[in-house]
Amino acid sequence: MNSEQSFITATQTWLSSIIIAHNICPFAKREQERGSIRFSVVQDYDTEACLLNLLQECARLDNDNAIETTLLIYANAFKSFDDYLDFVAVSEDLLIDQGYEGVYQLASFHPDYYFEGAKLDDPENYTNRSPYPMVHLLRETSIDRAVSSYPDVENIPQRNIELMRHLGLDKLKSLLAACYSSGA
Repeated sequence: MNSEQSFITATQTWLSSIIIAHNICPFAKREQERGSIRFSVVQDYDTEACLLNLLQECARLDNDNAIETTLLIYANAFKSFDDYLDFVAVSEDLLIDQGYEGVYQLASFHPDYYFEGAKLDDPENYTNRSPYPMVHLLRETSIDRAVSSYPDVENIPQRNIELMRHLGLDKLKSLLAACYSSGA
């Protein structure tokens, strides 16, 4: 398996076995079944090149309605969670500067993700832990449509936290480790 495909396979396994299997995002399964999720591996190391890639992906979404959402997987950049958070902040500002506010939204995932105020080993962090650093580029119209048709959407985060804690740290570490091995 080539290296780009190994990143994609591990990410697809994560999406299926963690995000969809445990209903962390109740909207992901539909898009997976429709084949409307794009997986893009970014090989660049530097922030500027990664930002340019993000804008190119926005343009792709602008021109291809068959793609509902994109996961940009950073193969080489943002190994440090702090560097990754800096990148996400700059990315969000860039989307605003480029006129994409209200058009696209970013969701963030990282192997070392942790929520402010949470302990590093709190299972709740696994709602946003992924095999690799990545951003999820979502269409705002899709979010609005999904949220309007889903009952009790405001309780999804709390339900996910409770679920992660119920599954426990060992189980979550094992699930995430299996994603890496699927891409090997």
